[in-house]
Amino acid sequence: MRIHFNGAARTVTGSQYLLEINGHHLLLECGLFQGKRKDTYQKNLNFQFNPANIDAVVLSHAHIDHSGNLPNLVKNGYSGPIYATTATAKLTDIMLRDSAHIQEKDIEFVNRKRLRRGESPLEPLYTSVDAERVNDLLRPFHYDEVFEPVPGVKVRLRDAGHILGSAGVELDIEEKGRETRLWFSGDIGRLNLPLLRDPVLPENVDYMIMECTYGDKPHRDPENAFLEFRAVVKKTVQRGGKVIIPAFAVGRTQELVFDLNRMMSNGDIPKVPVYVDSPLAVAASQIFRQFPDYFDEITNEFIREEKHPALQFDQLHYIQSVEESKKLNDRQDPMVIISASGMAEAGRILHHLRNNIQNPRNTVCIVGWQAPHTLGRRLADRDKIVRIFGELYELRAEVATIGGLSAHAGQDFLMKYALTANGNLRQIWLVHGEDDAAMALKQKLIEAQNAPVAYPAMYDQVVI
Repeated sequence: MRIHFNGAARTVTGSQYLLEINGHHLLLECGLFQGKRKDTYQKNLNFQFNPANIDAVVLSHAHIDHSGNLPNLVKNGYSGPIYATTATAKLTDIMLRDSAHIQEKDIEFVNRKRLRRGESPLEPLYTSVDAERVNDLLRPFHYDEVFEPVPGVKVRLRDAGHILGSAGVELDIEEKGRETRLWFSGDIGRLNLPLLRDPVLPENVDYMIMECTYGDKPHRDPENAFLEFRAVVKKTVQRGGKVIIPAFAVGRTQELVFDLNRMMSNGDIPKVPVYVDSPLAVAASQIFRQFPDYFDEITNEFIREEKHPALQFDQLHYIQSVEESKKLNDRQDPMVIISASGMAEAGRILHHLRNNIQNPRNTVCIVGWQAPHTLGRRLADRDKIVRIFGELYELRAEVATIGGLSAHAGQDFLMKYALTANGNLRQIWLVHGEDDAAMALKQKLIEAQNAPVAYPAMYDQVVI
C-alpha cells in the first residue's frame, strides 16, 4: 500500500489522500485548498494524478475543505462512486452547488479586472453543472455499515462528532495475504458538543492518519461557552439592541440555534426573534432536522420534554429572500441575527454589519477563529474604523468574542483519541494542522510512548 499526502499536509486546508492498494486507486477526500486567490486557483485546478484513474472516493464529511474540489475531479474525468454517510451526501450536494455559484461569481470579478489589463479570461474552477454531476455519484451509507470501495478494502464510517454526518474512516485492508487496519480520522469532534453524539474512538488500529488542528491547546468545556454566549445575548437584549453573529452555515449556525432555543425554553433570556439569514444555512438546517437519530441524548431529551424540534421554535425565523433580509435593517427592536459568512468576508452578514455596527446598543458576537486580514478579524481586534463595501464605518457596537465553540477536538481529546488506538499502532501521520500545533502534539505523543509519529509534507509518499 502506498499513501500520497496530496492535501492538508502541513496546512489545514485542501484535504486529499490517495491510497494505492492491490493495483487500485482509492481517494480519501477531495477538498478545496483555501487561501490567497493567486495561490489557490492553480493549486485547485491541477491534480497530482489523473482523475480518470481513480476507482473510488470516500468522503469523511461535507465541509468545503474536504469535499469542495469534487466537481473539478468529475469535470476532469472521474466517474466512479463517492461514498459518504447519508447526511454527508445531502449536505455535500447543497454545499457544492453553493460553492459552484461562488466559483462562477468570483471568476466574473477576476475576468473584469483581466479584461481591463488586456489579459485573456479564465474559466471558473467548476460550474453548477459540474456540481450537479457529483450528486449522481454519491453513494450514501449509514454509520457502521460495511462496504467495499475497491477489491480487498472493507470500509466502515464511524461517527466523528464534528458536524452532522461526519465520520472517521475505518479501512480493513487485505493485500498480498496481509491484513491491516488503517484509520483516517477526518475532522475529530469534541465531547459534549451541542446536538451531536460524541466521537467514536479508534479500535485495534495498525496505522492512523489523524488531524491535529488544535494539537497545541485544549478547549474549554462547551457549557462554559454556552453560559458566556447567554450572558452576551441577555445583556444586549436588555439594552434594546441586536445581536449580530457571523457564522458558518453548516454546523456552527445549527449549534447556535439550539443554544438559543435552550436559553428561551429555560426562561434564561427574553423571547426575542431569532433570524437565520443565509440560504445555505437554511437549507442545511432543513437537512439537520431530517436526522434526529444523529443527535445526542441531551438533544433528544430536550425535544421530548419541550415538544418541538431542536432547530425549530416559535421565535425562530429562516430568511430566504433578499427583500426579507433587507427589512431586518429597518427594525429597531431587539433580535438575534445569524448570517454567513463566518469570517464576515461575503454574503448578507456584510449588510447587517454595515447597518448595525455604529449603534452602541448592538453587539457583534464573534464565535469562531478569524483569519488574518478578514473583516471578522478586524472586528475581533476591535478596530475603531472598518471598511465594508469600500466605505468606512466607525465601530461603536460592542464586540463580544466567545471562545470554546470550535467543533474540532483540542489537544487533550486528540491525545485520548491517539492513545486509545495505541495497542497495535505502528505509525501515526499527523495532517490537517499547522507546524506549531503538529509539533506540540507530536511531542506529547512521544512522551506518552505512543507509536512513531510523522508530520508529512505536501506530496510526500509512504509505502506500507
